[in-house]
Amino acid sequence: MLHSWRLPRRTARMRLRMRLDSRSTREPRGWRKPARVFLMAFIAVDLVGTGLLMTPLATTGPEGLTFVEAFFSATTSLAVCGLSVISVGNDLNGFGQGILLVLMQAGGMGIMTLASLLGTAMVHRFGLRMQLNVQAETRSLWVGDVRGVVSRVAIIFLTLQGITFLLITPRMWLGYDMPFGEAVYSGFFHSISAFNNAGLSLYDDSMTRFSGDAFILLPVAFAVILGGIGFPVLMELRRQFRTPRLWSLHTKLTVTTASILFVAGAIVITGLEWNNPATLGQLHWWARLTDGFFHGVMPRSGGLNVVDTGQMGDATLLVTIMLMFVGNGSAGTAGGIKVATLAVIFLVVWAEVRAQDKVHVYGRQLSPEVVRQSLSLVFLSATVVAFTTVLLVRTTEFGLMPIMFEVVSAVGVVGLSTGITPDLPPWTQTLLAILMVAGRIGPITFVTALAFRDRPRRYDLAKARPIIG
Repeated sequence: MLHSWRLPRRTARMRLRMRLDSRSTREPRGWRKPARVFLMAFIAVDLVGTGLLMTPLATTGPEGLTFVEAFFSATTSLAVCGLSVISVGNDLNGFGQGILLVLMQAGGMGIMTLASLLGTAMVHRFGLRMQLNVQAETRSLWVGDVRGVVSRVAIIFLTLQGITFLLITPRMWLGYDMPFGEAVYSGFFHSISAFNNAGLSLYDDSMTRFSGDAFILLPVAFAVILGGIGFPVLMELRRQFRTPRLWSLHTKLTVTTASILFVAGAIVITGLEWNNPATLGQLHWWARLTDGFFHGVMPRSGGLNVVDTGQMGDATLLVTIMLMFVGNGSAGTAGGIKVATLAVIFLVVWAEVRAQDKVHVYGRQLSPEVVRQSLSLVFLSATVVAFTTVLLVRTTEFGLMPIMFEVVSAVGVVGLSTGITPDLPPWTQTLLAILMVAGRIGPITFVTALAFRDRPRRYDLAKARPIIG
């Protein structure tokens, strides 16, 4: 009798457990909460920074910044973009500049940490077997080691920023007759700006006063490269730098594509501006090479400049726009569509040219989901750039090339400018600030939403082929 009473109760428990398991396999809306939480946190911090910059405590004058100026400055710092409508060194005092430093560090370290944590969250939606496969493929730490991920991010940031600071500060002090305190502060500010790919400088001419100085420009350039290459790649290179054959597919694609773009960008920009008297033409040959390399690196989201960008030729500006649109590595401080996305698009085209129905690279096959996500991200980014450019060309007095340059710089959170940003109308500056936010958190939010979406079709329709080309 007791047994007959327990059996239905156990059956009911089993049915309830099966129902819960079936619900857990679905794709609840809660999976998209990480992206929404990040957006709300970003906006909250941005508004706090805006409010602080609007107070007289942050400025050298008796009044604080206007709302548009404060909002733009806070957003460009938190989004680690670098476009500016004020003079950081003249309009802001130590407290105001400290606010920008905090926002830059929060934008760089926070974004990188969040990207890694979102990747961990996406992995957790799979079973143990899939987690083991992912761990074996990426050869990374255990996916549940959240505390270890965050601590390693902090260590990487502080170490590389500290090395950059120690390299450039003595040169500023001894080579440019700066007072020791000023040199320390300048080295501190620019090391944080460089590694976070923030693009902000204490000087109105950015890094122009250091033109041709390899002792300052090269450490800053390599800080930009390392900060933008991405935390997952840095972690893997730290462990397996001497064994490239053991690198994950993501690291191989990122390192290969980024290296090609860095070299090609430096060579092309240096060659195009070699005889331009307004940029590189008046310099010694070694200064031309140094400045050319620096400007080949900066469009990848660095944002600092050592010559007047507005004086560059249209061909150079177009090449710079393409580099800014791509950006650097994923889960780092850089913006753009990311080099891995560009690599996937190239591999898809290469496979199509060779009449291959599968995309293979480095002994692996790319999944259709990765291809669709890459195509969607590129299409949406290009659409935003195109529509915004057309709008601003029709509503402002500036030409196509300067407007497109500013728009791509904002969407790619780069920070390079032809010099027209302070002269734009306030509503246009606000629009560019919104584009910075979209460029910084848009790819993370968009790709996360795609990765968490899982709505399998219950049936297939008949195949059809429209005429292409």
